[in-house]
Amino acid sequence: MSDDEPDDLQETGSHKKAGSAEPGGISAGSDPGEEQVPPAEAVTFWKLLVFFVPLGIAASLVTMSHSIINSTLARAPDPEHVIAGYAIAMSLLGITEKPAVLLRQTCSALVRDRVSFRAMRRVAFYVFASIMAAGLILSYLPPGKWLLGAVFGIGGAQLENVLNVYRILMFVSLFSGLRCLYHGLIIYNKRTFWLTIGMVVRLVGMYLVAQYYIRVHGVTGSSVGAIIFLVGMVIESAVAVWEGSALLKHKIPEKNPEHTVEKTGDVFRFYKPLLFSSFIAVVIGPSLNALLGKTGDAVIAIAAFAIASNLTQLVQSFFSYIHQIVLNFYRIHPGRVKRFVLVISFIPSVLIGLLAYTDAGPWFLNEVIGVGDRLMEEVIRTLRVFMILTLVFPWLDYGNGILMLRRETRTMVYSQSANVTVMLVSLVLLIVITPGWNGVIGAFAQSVGTLAECIVVFAAVKRGRGETLVGGSAQMEKSV
Repeated sequence: MSDDEPDDLQETGSHKKAGSAEPGGISAGSDPGEEQVPPAEAVTFWKLLVFFVPLGIAASLVTMSHSIINSTLARAPDPEHVIAGYAIAMSLLGITEKPAVLLRQTCSALVRDRVSFRAMRRVAFYVFASIMAAGLILSYLPPGKWLLGAVFGIGGAQLENVLNVYRILMFVSLFSGLRCLYHGLIIYNKRTFWLTIGMVVRLVGMYLVAQYYIRVHGVTGSSVGAIIFLVGMVIESAVAVWEGSALLKHKIPEKNPEHTVEKTGDVFRFYKPLLFSSFIAVVIGPSLNALLGKTGDAVIAIAAFAIASNLTQLVQSFFSYIHQIVLNFYRIHPGRVKRFVLVISFIPSVLIGLLAYTDAGPWFLNEVIGVGDRLMEEVIRTLRVFMILTLVFPWLDYGNGILMLRRETRTMVYSQSANVTVMLVSLVLLIVITPGWNGVIGAFAQSVGTLAECIVVFAAVKRGRGETLVGGSAQMEKSV
């Protein structure tokens, strides 16, 4: 994968060819709208690894937190009904929580002093207020109940059960956004181990609450899962706020004269395209499941795709913070950032390849997951196609990081639209032409959709090369 600058420029341009800089400053000829970076700061492979690994561990541990909840709900008297109610409410949370999660990237990219943090905090308040308003409408007003029934096809007691769960989960969105706001500060200050610490403490808290319900109170309904999740999120957000507030007080200046983000409008210009693109992406999951129901063997197709997709996501989650490496180190040494990404970008494909092409796959699927022979064969076929996605995704995250660094987030609306369009066209064509591919259809459609998104992103990266990162202040001012 080519970078947006030649290697010789990567090695020297950001802080040698452009001139020297003071700590906290940029090189002469660089964009005056951006904060300066210290030219002497060493960006070694080890430093990048120390920054990145805690982020990856924290992302991977999220899966464990959901396992704690699911294993607890499985002890209910009617586990199928209880788990289904919780899963539907979580699907709704996945939509309403998205605006809060995006605060992490936004804060990491834009906050460089207390002035910009105050602007960021005001935007966060608007986001939290909107999430809570949407949650109250969905949970308590007739239009919300009608919408939930129409979208998820549920009614009666199960609808009321889902609503009760979501009335708790909407507060998860609030605390999730709060932790993401302060995660941005923590990540920019390169203290990423605090994300792992927060996640570990969260898991301990969730486990203790789960044990209380299992051993003392009893698992009486789907709301137990929501309570466990809420307690964990409150704990993780408390750790993030504690460390982030300390950084704000002792490490972050009141005003960086070189930094242009001062008002909520500056933040919204970056944040809104991220929000729009994330809502476009919401179409992907439901579309895949709905259209896979039209394949030759719908049950096998949906089940194989679900298992293979979950395994792929589990592997990829560790590598979902590559954009943060770009945001925090690319201006200092783009060449070394690129080489680091090049090294780690093949790891997801290697891990999925071990499951798809060696005896480890059948053993894991049979002994750990409990998949039968027919379904196992389909899962392995689907995993082989998902290797395309694992090759593309790290570079997509890398390219998105460059766009966020330039504050060209509007491009992500177009790239995400390309993803959804190509995915849907591929799904329909393959279902018509080769319905017997079953779960492979979903894996191929999702992979080529992601590839289309990556192509659009790198076209924008190449188009903006040399304008924003080496001295194109006009482009930066335009994007801000």
